[in-house]
Amino acid sequence: MNTTVYSTHKFEEHYLIQANNNKHQLILLDVRLTEETAVLAKGSKTVSLFTGDDASKNVLKKLKAIGVENIALRSAGFNHVDLAAVTELDIKVARVPAYSPYAIAEHTIALILALNRKLVRAHNRVRDMNFSLNGLTGFDLNGKTVGVLGTGKIGAVLVKILYGFGCKILAYDLEEDKELKEMYGVRFTDCQTLCSESDIISLHVPLTPETRHIISAEQIERMKKGVMLINTSRGALVDTKAVIEGLKSRKIGYFGIDVYEEEEGLFFEDHSDEILQDDVIARLMTFPNVLITSHQAFLTNTALTNIAETTIYNIDCFENGTVSGNEIKTK
Repeated sequence: MNTTVYSTHKFEEHYLIQANNNKHQLILLDVRLTEETAVLAKGSKTVSLFTGDDASKNVLKKLKAIGVENIALRSAGFNHVDLAAVTELDIKVARVPAYSPYAIAEHTIALILALNRKLVRAHNRVRDMNFSLNGLTGFDLNGKTVGVLGTGKIGAVLVKILYGFGCKILAYDLEEDKELKEMYGVRFTDCQTLCSESDIISLHVPLTPETRHIISAEQIERMKKGVMLINTSRGALVDTKAVIEGLKSRKIGYFGIDVYEEEEGLFFEDHSDEILQDDVIARLMTFPNVLITSHQAFLTNTALTNIAETTIYNIDCFENGTVSGNEIKTK
């Protein structure tokens, strides 16, 4: 089956080619799917999309008009896809529901430790032959209260890691996980209580209309002074402008993100020769207690292998007319 792969990155190309094993004709494009680039999928029944691709109604109409019938997402999230439009246009969509919860959870821990122990600042000092320890004091994770918003696959793995550090764990989810309560002493509570009692808060919920800006100015006001806030889930879970105010007032003592609500067209690309146009993230980058990675939490060999293999499997199922089990229900 001819498949146009949008937003193909160098780091994933090898994995896609290997998983495909010459079964499908993959047209690998490094450009994002937009209204202007939709025409590049002409001749393909399937397109494969990444998180930054635009699958809004107008784009989907253009794809349908040139014969596209299927979308194979290379992600678990699908908030960039207009589900009402794919239903109307009768376009099938399949995703990669889980590729490596360990990759995301471990990157979350990396952000927590790097911020706490000021590893970036310490590394830069040593490279300048400055071996002073002034200003590098951190805290013990042992005994700290960590709030985990969302205890799905990733959140559950994070809980297990935090338990090993000796943390007290609060959690918020629509459904309480009995195993996490019994084995790791997790106390499930509401979002407001979690925000007010936690020393560290980490976000692991999907982006929905209900969770958009779940971390708002109101929630930040409830938090402990000097709280650490970590987001490796979806950028729009956090009201970034409210976080900036929290950083300026020192209510937020540490902020670590791997996602950003306006990351489309910014993350995954080299802008080193350009003038940064986003004033919000530019302001964030001025804070010494902020650590930003550009959506790399998933970037492990295991995750890339699983994403590629599941994507090709989904394309196989599209071609054969079989159910993969990874379809997004749109009705």
